[in-house]
Amino acid sequence: MFFGLNVGRVLKTGACAANTRLAFKPRQVLPALCNSAVLNSKSRMNSTGSYSFETLAVSKPHEHVIHVELNRPEKRNAMNKAFWREMVECFKQIADDSNCRAVVLTGAGKIFTAGLDLREMGSDLMNSGQDPSRRAFYLRKFILSLQKSFQVIEECPQPVIAAVHSGCLGGGIDMICSCDMRLCSADAWFQVKVCKPEIDLGLAADLGTLQKFPKIVGNDSLAKELCYTGRSFTSQEALNLGFVSRICSDRESLVKEAVELATEISKKSPVAVAGIKHNLNYTREHSPKAGMEYMATWNMAMLQSEDILKAVQAGMTNEEANFSKL
Repeated sequence: MFFGLNVGRVLKTGACAANTRLAFKPRQVLPALCNSAVLNSKSRMNSTGSYSFETLAVSKPHEHVIHVELNRPEKRNAMNKAFWREMVECFKQIADDSNCRAVVLTGAGKIFTAGLDLREMGSDLMNSGQDPSRRAFYLRKFILSLQKSFQVIEECPQPVIAAVHSGCLGGGIDMICSCDMRLCSADAWFQVKVCKPEIDLGLAADLGTLQKFPKIVGNDSLAKELCYTGRSFTSQEALNLGFVSRICSDRESLVKEAVELATEISKKSPVAVAGIKHNLNYTREHSPKAGMEYMATWNMAMLQSEDILKAVQAGMTNEEANFSKL
């Protein structure tokens, strides 16, 4: 397929690449990332003016990386009406941004997110129309619209890295379950529901947690325990479960490592990365056989990408490949 060229040798891949953690070199890590000011949404570098939202702060810490920050710190980043609308708008815009190849998702302030803003959203949840059937149709439409706010993360072709510090409650779990990777700080803690009484009142998570969380952690018994009881679990338990892939010492190092990871991914072929994300999501919902057949159909087109030749040439000259926009 590659004209007899030993691509594995040229690209320096092999058995040693398996089961090892990527070693991120400090090259091209922006100096500002080492400064805590980068965590302040009011002093962001390379601010992306075209991304303008009320509840989200968007910046560009690297040429091909977009940083989306939940930006209601005074409300513990609780998810209000504007948030649900703007998440859809933001990630649809990112999906169409050919300059973006990876996304970092964080929360401003003392907590990642307190979940659903019940004070503002309560009236919608408890809509008291006269007819029960019409109330049911309204609620279904309302819930589906909220689900879309997190589905856009999965539908976004770029990988999305959630960087969680402090508390991540309720809808926050739904949201990060839709992300491709999850990192957290040592002080992070997670809770499927905002509080236990919600379960007693009959409110079940309906924005993705029940469908995705058990598959992510691979422990059906513990997943059910956490969902049924609503108890919180720590960063270490999240790591042991496989819910997060690494723990960082604090929020500053967390954001720094998340941006470094996104930057490393952004240097790869955008055709390959988008294809990997699409097919991983497809295979999650289909059998391995169906996934492999779909992959064959996918690659009958994508293996003709110029990125393969560029990667081989870069490997031969020991240089970094310069891939075109997607």
